[in-house]
Amino acid sequence: MSELIKWFEKRRETKALTTIQQHLALTTNIVEDLEKAVTAAIKNDEKEKRICIERITKNEREADSLRRKVMDEVSRGELPPTAREDIMHLVKRVDMVADWSRESTRVLNAISMEHVPASIKKGILEMVKGVKECAVLLQKCVNKIMTKPEEALQAADAVEREEEKVDDLHEKSRTLLGKEDMPKAGVAVLIGQLFEALEMIADSCEDACDQVRVIMVRK
Repeated sequence: MSELIKWFEKRRETKALTTIQQHLALTTNIVEDLEKAVTAAIKNDEKEKRICIERITKNEREADSLRRKVMDEVSRGELPPTAREDIMHLVKRVDMVADWSRESTRVLNAISMEHVPASIKKGILEMVKGVKECAVLLQKCVNKIMTKPEEALQAADAVEREEEKVDDLHEKSRTLLGKEDMPKAGVAVLIGQLFEALEMIADSCEDACDQVRVIMVRK
């Protein structure tokens, strides 16, 4: 069993672990708000979209602050160097989920949805729902390290399966984007960037779970 897993089991109430869980929960909330923002944009509910994006912006900054706080706590703790690096890499990868969610809102804010065909809107919604599921499963995966380490790998596998679904949706959506007659080229470019940003959220979830696997198998 890795030194980090032993540390998790012995010190579940430490400040660092509490902050990691706060960071995870906040990241999941950010992705959930992203789904709400996308849904609002497609429904042309500008007020709700703006509220969600403002909340994402605020929470992404808070997530950055929590990430730095974890780094500080871990660097001053009693963990061995390798275990310290493992947890830092994990938190950084989780933070990328929040970063790419924020990037998605930047692109979303620039898109005029009235110029987007219904089929493309459907593809965006399907992707963001899959991305949200990846984030929810990631939170479960990381929390399993702290509560039931033997189940963490199963949760990581679930994230990987969901990420593959998002990849498939991304491929289908790009193909559809190439076939649709878009009235404005600029909108088509922005939609492509939104697809890419959403895929990067799912990829970041998978990257974080790969780090969980490293933690689980390290001797």
